Amino acid sequence: MGLYDRDYTQADYSSKPHYSPQMRKNMSLVTPVVKWLLIINVAVFVPYFMIEKVRDFFLAWFPVFPATLGTSLQLWRLITYQFLHDPDGFGHIFFNMLALFFFGPMFERLWGSRKFLVFYLVCGAMGGLLYILLVLTRFLSLPLPLIGASGAILGLIAAAAVLFPRAKVYVMGIFPVPLMVLAIFLALISVMTIFRRSELANAGGEAAHLAGMAAGAIYVISESWRNKFKLRAQTKRWQKKMDERRKLRLELDRILQKVHDFGIHSLNPKERKILKKATEVEQMKNQ
Repeated sequence: MGLYDRDYTQADYSSKPHYSPQMRKNMSLVTPVVKWLLIINVAVFVPYFMIEKVRDFFLAWFPVFPATLGTSLQLWRLITYQFLHDPDGFGHIFFNMLALFFFGPMFERLWGSRKFLVFYLVCGAMGGLLYILLVLTRFLSLPLPLIGASGAILGLIAAAAVLFPRAKVYVMGIFPVPLMVLAIFLALISVMTIFRRSELANAGGEAAHLAGMAAGAIYVISESWRNKFKLRAQTKRWQKKMDERRKLRLELDRILQKVHDFGIHSLNPKERKILKKATEVEQMKNQ
């Protein structure tokens, strides 16, 4: 079964009465947020790759770079570093954008554009945070600029592996591998690389990969209990609102009875305020 053999990868998915996550083989059209992420990444990469002064400016202000406590606290870097890629070649940006093209539309259709964008950026940000933490705790001793969307991309792959563990992806376009197996393999590589703590092994980048994968997997695994928590919170808010309305109605009945017995001038300022509020609410209902 192919990764795109799913109902929600179809252009007319939102008009269908059922939202069963069925996969399909046809490649989905690029969704709005995925399209803009692809455009922004490429638009940033072109001048970054071609113009040295632009590259120097970007590398000074936009990567995650925990060389000092000050640069570690520049939180915008957790987002901006995701849009920078290795200027020495096209492989880094090509494979990240290829994975975004394949996996992104599936999740954007499943969750909606806003939720997908938040998920994508948060997975990437978690990668940057873990890298900063490892450097500040001296687990990684040599801080280097961290760039790339790999944390966010690996978050998508991990989420897909949790949701569709048996779905097949073709490594190098030839070898079919279940998504869960691929995700576990990538996670193990990241863990082993981090513990090697070698500059040549890109331990910082693998830390971002691992944190992105953890964020993606935890998000989808916890979705069930998070929805239950939200439902309980909404129920409590609704019950509180109903209780307040009942109390207001009882108080209003008492005030109206007082007006009937003693006249409007018998009301104190608090009672007048309650009566005015009730009148305004009633007028809004009748509009």
